[in-house]
Amino acid sequence: MTAAGSVPDSALYVSAVILLYLELPETQLSANLQDHAQARRLHDRGISLALVESAFLLASLRRLARPTDAPPLPPIRSLAYFLPVIEELLAQPMPENYLNYLRLKLRSLAAQKTLSADVQKNTFLDDR
Repeated sequence: MTAAGSVPDSALYVSAVILLYLELPETQLSANLQDHAQARRLHDRGISLALVESAFLLASLRRLARPTDAPPLPPIRSLAYFLPVIEELLAQPMPENYLNYLRLKLRSLAAQKTLSADVQKNTFLDDR
């Protein structure tokens, strides 16, 4: 299956996918060899960077939008976490401008979560 859009050179593509992955709010600080291999497989399948980014953002938004009283989730440890969302978007593509919406929504939600966590930390520390 090939997604819409051109797929750049393999090394550039892998670098771009890894950078997008590491910039997400709930991922590890570094990528491992399996993440690089997974990015190469996505390139070999012809999956566009726009589709990969959309899947990353959508999955991250789903995590961040969980109810505040839900137990915390561990950090995302592998790029493989996003594969089901990539398959979902291949089967049912998003509208053309939806990627921009996801970018804005993730920035907004991540900022709210950070602010909320800072307020909780400060309140807790002030109570002592």
